[in-house]
Amino acid sequence: MNLKNLFQDFNPSKFVVFSCLLVFTLLLSLRIDGSVDWSYWLVFLPIWLWKLLVLVGAAVGTSVWLRNPQYRLEAGSSSQYKGMILSCAEHLGLVMFEVLAVVNLQWASVGWLLVFIPLFVLSFFCIGACIWRVKNDRSCELELFCSVNILQFIFLALRLDDVISWSWVIVFIPVWIVMCVAMIFVLYSVGLAIILLRSPDILSEQRRENVSTAIGYVFFVVPLLVFEVRRIYICESLLFYPGWFGIRKDFCLFLLGACPCLQEYGNISYSLHSNDSESQHQQQHRHGDDAVSDRDLPDIKVKHKGNKDLELPSRAVLPVLSIETPD
Repeated sequence: MNLKNLFQDFNPSKFVVFSCLLVFTLLLSLRIDGSVDWSYWLVFLPIWLWKLLVLVGAAVGTSVWLRNPQYRLEAGSSSQYKGMILSCAEHLGLVMFEVLAVVNLQWASVGWLLVFIPLFVLSFFCIGACIWRVKNDRSCELELFCSVNILQFIFLALRLDDVISWSWVIVFIPVWIVMCVAMIFVLYSVGLAIILLRSPDILSEQRRENVSTAIGYVFFVVPLLVFEVRRIYICESLLFYPGWFGIRKDFCLFLLGACPCLQEYGNISYSLHSNDSESQHQQQHRHGDDAVSDRDLPDIKVKHKGNKDLELPSRAVLPVLSIETPD
């Protein structure tokens, strides 16, 4: 591995963002599964750290911009500063959404439609931000993500508030469309990387760059697609299991509550034992070898919780009569 090329391609901002998202995803998964009982404010700590770094960076950049007027005369400096302000405004919208989400998860005091309002506003704002960034030849990753998912945010908020009762597969249709487009780009990047690897006219730097891009797309889109499929499967399973026939509780508890006689039956235990003190009864029948004896028939003792044992006499068993049909 060439460490020099590795550090040349290293993007500190993306490293910080993805690292914070990784830690946040792990903590949120543990919190939802009940493995940890931490407050959601602590679970969202990596997200708060990410947003804090953005706000501190914007404050330092604004201070340097105002104290050094000569920077304003440099080519492209004005668009860079405006891009930083736009990014800071977008992160403020995300912070508002995250704070409302934590409040709702912690105390369930507001509706999800109210929680998603900052995302709705941010999505419309990002549409204009995308246009501005394209005109100024700047990347627009976060803006593009919020813009294409505005319909998904609306469906998700309505579904969480039970305003609509659609299946989760239908609710996530906008995500399926985005993932299909992403998979097309992944296949295109992988095919292009393979073609360039076999082309002798391409420089090694270009080959390495295309291969790195293809690998990055594969490791980003494919796990995300698997996560989306698993998330919808879990959502459907959680909706089916508690709402099975409208019971919304364990089936055995529901059955015992609906049939009190089963509770009485559940408190009774049966044991079979032989009684040697009684006389042995023998009954012989004059029908050949079809003789039946009830000397080995046990007495049945019924034990009931809270009461004395009840002795029940044994019952005689009648022989099975077989009728032979003559030839």
